[in-house]
Amino acid sequence: MYLLMAVWRRAIAARRPALVAWLCAAALPLRAPLAQNASRAVERRLAQKNASRYDETFRRYTKRYFGPGFDWHYFKAQGMAESGLDPEATSYVGARGIMQLMPSTYQAISSRRTEFGAINDPEWNIAAGIMHDRYLWKLWTASISERERPSFMFASYNAGEGTIMRAQSAAKSTVGSAVQWAHIEQIAPTVPRWRYRETLDYVRKIDRYYGSFRQRW
Repeated sequence: MYLLMAVWRRAIAARRPALVAWLCAAALPLRAPLAQNASRAVERRLAQKNASRYDETFRRYTKRYFGPGFDWHYFKAQGMAESGLDPEATSYVGARGIMQLMPSTYQAISSRRTEFGAINDPEWNIAAGIMHDRYLWKLWTASISERERPSFMFASYNAGEGTIMRAQSAAKSTVGSAVQWAHIEQIAPTVPRWRYRETLDYVRKIDRYYGSFRQRW
C-alpha cells in the first residue's frame, strides 16, 4: 500500500493521468479491508466505553419479556448497533433513542403500557425495544429454530417482518422449509425492495457486540 501511494504521488507530479487512474483502481481492493478494520476498531472502543452501561435495565426488561433464561446481552448488543447506547440519537428517518424506535411504533407500544414515559427516556426506550423484539421473536417461533431465531428477529426489527418473510419465501424455493440465516444471506440480493446490505451488516454487528459483551461477562 505504501509503495502504491509513493508511485501515485510521482505520477501526479509527472502529470501522467493514465497511470494515476490505474493506481487508483489498484488501490480500491486495499481500501475495503482498511475501512472494515477501522470500523471494527471503532466498535471495540464503543463496546469498552459502554461495558456496563444500562446493564440493569437490559437485564430487567429481558427477564420481563423473554423470561429469566434469555441472555440479555443480545439486546444490549442491539442497542449498541442501533445507537451506540445514545439516548438522544435520532436517525435520518426519525427513529429515536437507544433502540431507535419510530415514534409511531413507540406510541403503539406505550399505549398498552401506561407507565412508559418519553420516547428518549433510556429505560422506556429500552423496554419498548425489547417488547417489540418479543413480538418479532414470537412471529418466527413456528418456522425458525430457536438457534437461528435471533438473526431473524433482529433482521425483522431492522427491515420489517414483511421483508424478511419475502426473503424466507425466496429461500424456501431453493432449500425447502428448513431455512437458516445463512440461506437468507445468500439469496438477499434477489429480494426486491430491500436494502439488504444494511440489514445483513446490522445482524453481523449485533453478533460482534454480543461476542464482546459475553467475553467480558
